[in-house]
Amino acid sequence: MKQRIITAVVALAIFIPILIMGGIWIDVAATALACIGISEVYIMRKRIIVSPDFFLTLIGVIAIAVPKSFYNGWLPESITQINIFYSITILLLLWTVISKNKFSFEDAGVSAISMIYIGTGFHYLAAIRNTGSTYVENGFYLLMFALLIVWITDSGAYFMGKAFGKHKLNPYISPNKTWEGSIGGTVIAVVVASIYAYFLLPEYNIYFIVIVAIICSIAGQLGDLLESAYKRFYKVKDSGKILPGHGGILDRFDSMLIVLPLIHLLSLV
Repeated sequence: MKQRIITAVVALAIFIPILIMGGIWIDVAATALACIGISEVYIMRKRIIVSPDFFLTLIGVIAIAVPKSFYNGWLPESITQINIFYSITILLLLWTVISKNKFSFEDAGVSAISMIYIGTGFHYLAAIRNTGSTYVENGFYLLMFALLIVWITDSGAYFMGKAFGKHKLNPYISPNKTWEGSIGGTVIAVVVASIYAYFLLPEYNIYFIVIVAIICSIAGQLGDLLESAYKRFYKVKDSGKILPGHGGILDRFDSMLIVLPLIHLLSLV
């Protein structure tokens, strides 16, 4: 517990100032987190990270994670995120031939999915923070709205599950989660997020905010279950060891990788 608290304090001491500063700072941080996340996937799969397929996948996740402004002005118009992703995917498929199937078609599929899943999630971590024009701080408040939903849902589900949990949510994937905890966490998150948005995001209709909070709270829990599923498949307890007491980057950002793109899809950005 002591180690978890120390790690959390140090991580927040680094992370919160980056969120506040935004700009290039969060662009760089989000891209770095995406790189660590993709390396954790390779390590969970017990694949060598010093290999051609890893470096291709690393380039792909960076191409997706960086801001769209990176492609404007100094690069040819044909070089876009989707074109780079497609090119990397083709190169990964060609590597299956060159490596004589030591790197297989399934491996290429996992790499491609991981690039999209991790790269897109961290892309919107920075994109949401850096959104806004006349009211530049809107991006910070909107990002905190998304993070608040994830954090409150997680904490609320834990305590409500401890107090009232009887019916298992998905015992094979995550045996400790219950329906009572899940529903309770969502209710608490919606109430807290709605109060937050009422005061700090007044430009959004409160009824719309409630709907978004419900969707994102449920999606965040699905993101948590998603990570539990592939960790169970790869027979690992944590995605990594970079955060002592907490596991890896994917362990800490599993819900956010689903929620942050949703904030964009639901037209809040």
